[in-house]
Amino acid sequence: MTSCRRFPVVIIGGGPAGSCTAMFLKQLGIESIIIEKERFPRYHIGESFTGETGGQMRKLGMEDLLNRTAKEFPVKHGTKVYGAGGKNSFYIPVRDRLGPNNSQRPATTWQARRSVFDKLLLDTAIDRGVEIFNGEAVSVLREGDTVTGVRCRSVEGAEQDLMAEVVVDASGQATFLANRGVIGPKDRGNYDKQVGIFSQVTGAIRDEGDLRDNTLIFYEKKNHWAWFIPLDPEVVSIGIVTPSDYFVSRKLSKEDFIKAELQTLNPELTRRVQNIQFVEEARAISNYSYQIKDFTGKGFLCVGDSHRFIDPIFSLGLLFATKEAQYAAEAIRDYMAGKNRDAENPFAEYGVYVEKAQDIIQAMLDCFWEWPFAFQRFAHHTHHEEIVDLFAGRIYGEAVQEYDSVQRMRRLLAMKTPQPAEMVQA
Repeated sequence: MTSCRRFPVVIIGGGPAGSCTAMFLKQLGIESIIIEKERFPRYHIGESFTGETGGQMRKLGMEDLLNRTAKEFPVKHGTKVYGAGGKNSFYIPVRDRLGPNNSQRPATTWQARRSVFDKLLLDTAIDRGVEIFNGEAVSVLREGDTVTGVRCRSVEGAEQDLMAEVVVDASGQATFLANRGVIGPKDRGNYDKQVGIFSQVTGAIRDEGDLRDNTLIFYEKKNHWAWFIPLDPEVVSIGIVTPSDYFVSRKLSKEDFIKAELQTLNPELTRRVQNIQFVEEARAISNYSYQIKDFTGKGFLCVGDSHRFIDPIFSLGLLFATKEAQYAAEAIRDYMAGKNRDAENPFAEYGVYVEKAQDIIQAMLDCFWEWPFAFQRFAHHTHHEEIVDLFAGRIYGEAVQEYDSVQRMRRLLAMKTPQPAEMVQA
């Protein structure tokens, strides 16, 4: 016999999107339960924070905790992107908008080994009183077209129905509600035929001083690039992203492939990895970009990768997870206070708000790949402050939609006549 319990909110997934949603709800006085089937720590990539991601950690009261464990969370001051051949680099500093008259000022954020960070977030949520169901979500409970809860199976095999006023899908790329037919279709994005091969190394050459723990990006050609993200005083996460066909054509093991790419992808990368030692096995993941357009409805909404994944190059996955967690919590608060209670789609405003922000990032990434020379000029010369905002993740609200850089990027993309993919001399 299936037992039943009731909660204001049931959250599917205990990763950053789920943990942050639960903690933002807790700040608003709303109780929730997280369903999580995996045991933490778990392996994950996506180790770099944007400026606004760091800001979300501060809103959740995590800053002192991250700084106390500084060895595990290096301080990041910016991101440097090297063009093809190691030339034509541009630098995007971390800046917030807490200066006079909302002006930009120097700021910092963090890097994180995700196995450590994700566990820290979930443990903090538990410490603050969030309940965890150790098991998996099995099916969606409905009354007509309204989602009313989730049937779960514990690690011991017992089934339980968790009923809720609101169900939050924070299941990441598992896309629980889409796979159960509640939302969809799941449309492929612009970067769905790539593969990432990655590992962790010691002995890599970093920049000096405050720049030591910054993110470095190395461009080879369209959809072929590498990341370099410091994880602690010794270890750096290094990954190669290429078209899947290219990886297959090389007929190399993951380890041999990444070693070969480190010597050929970009001279500036090669310079930094001459004396490295691999400290873990090489791993692979497909870069499957997708979008689910209708991801809110009666009794439910989605947060983060559970409805859209664009591209990992500028480390925006954690941004979407943590920002949408906050906005989802606020939308749930308003709903429970009576707003749009009887609407056909009570969370439609939340859906439009966060989707517009992701559309800005889609335009920025498309422009980076299709019009690299123009993008480099925006970042380095003509629209530097606006691009700093976009990299930070200040992409929510109507004002940013009117940024001249955003309008210009969209006009370039509408022309459908991109320049050659290689970054040319500025």
